Amino acid sequence: MARCDALGVAPYSDSQTGLYRAWLTPAHRAAQDKVAQWMGQAGMATRIDAASNLVGRYQGNMPHAPALLIGSHLDSVRDAGRYDGPLGIMLGIECVAALQASGARLPFAIEVIAFGDEEGSRFPASMFTSRAVAGTLSADALDGIVDAAGVSVAEALRGWQLDPARITEAARRPEQVIGYLEAHIEQGPVLEAEGLALGVVTGIAAQLRFEVTVTGRAGHAGTSPMPLRADALAAAAECVLAVEAIARADDSDLVATVGRLQVLPGATNVVPGQVPFSLDVRAGDDATRDAGAAQILGRFQAIAAARGVQVQAIQVQDLAASPCDVHFIALLEQAVAAQDIAPYRLVSGAGHDAMVMRALCPTAMLFVRCDGGISHNPAERAHAADAGVAVAAMLDFIERLGATRGT
Repeated sequence: MARCDALGVAPYSDSQTGLYRAWLTPAHRAAQDKVAQWMGQAGMATRIDAASNLVGRYQGNMPHAPALLIGSHLDSVRDAGRYDGPLGIMLGIECVAALQASGARLPFAIEVIAFGDEEGSRFPASMFTSRAVAGTLSADALDGIVDAAGVSVAEALRGWQLDPARITEAARRPEQVIGYLEAHIEQGPVLEAEGLALGVVTGIAAQLRFEVTVTGRAGHAGTSPMPLRADALAAAAECVLAVEAIARADDSDLVATVGRLQVLPGATNVVPGQVPFSLDVRAGDDATRDAGAAQILGRFQAIAAARGVQVQAIQVQDLAASPCDVHFIALLEQAVAAQDIAPYRLVSGAGHDAMVMRALCPTAMLFVRCDGGISHNPAERAHAADAGVAVAAMLDFIERLGATRGT
């Protein structure tokens, strides 16, 4: 917990007024260097892979044994809390430190991975780094992806002395890994309401992201008559309210969010001519998510026709619903029960690197209680006692997994 707190301020933040650590920035580099130091102290050999991930390896009882991957992400949203992502990495390091202290070696290696861009807070798409490891990143995935300053992913990688043409070399082969375990704060209030420190995740919700652009006609605020305007912002505002209305009216677990909006040209005396905004649509299954997204996009076109503007929606991310492995769920429930905690199952509405890693190997997720379910907020809090129980459960899971594979 102290290490998560240490990473919450400069130089591990790109902001002087709070925590914002974006992928491939100086703060990301500084955080990687510090975490690599902690990995080394725990007995791991460290490296940076072709996708910029920090990987620490604790060898098994055979030199080339496959690895159990334990990981989460180092990047953050803007004005973030300190535990979303880094806590999972630190818990992995603590597990290895405990094994090292006892001299234990397993029939598999353990690799702790600090992924770089789970949040997608710098570029409009996310999880490039875990997709690269999982082997699902296409050769053209980086094409045309730029940040708000116009810097492309390829340029940012080159700034780290990494070759964007070789990013897919981070891919692991299935025979190299036995599974992926991710611990994470819940980012919701359920565990706190149930009085439980830990929960076992059964799956992760499906997710779609779009970049939407409303194009109208810019004009003078004083000389453009109201009936003759093609106000891009007024149309975008109606679109945003439609997103909320459609998701609220749906009798399912559908959620939809507009989290970023820009008004152009952005002058007080000019009728807005263009408004780009983000759209995030999620549900527990792909069909519900897709139906909700289709309804929203259809409403956008109706609004555009009524207001005399154009609306273009470009899909930038498609993450299918990701069930966790049933065998791993069972082992994790046994490990939680061994800590005198009643095993409690829940679905994650938030996306995690685990949903990408499922394409490579079996996955498991452990949720840790957080105060009020608050996340993506400086008020985000978790407790050292809960983190300690999480380490114990993870070590128990590792031991049970080792027993199933022989010693």
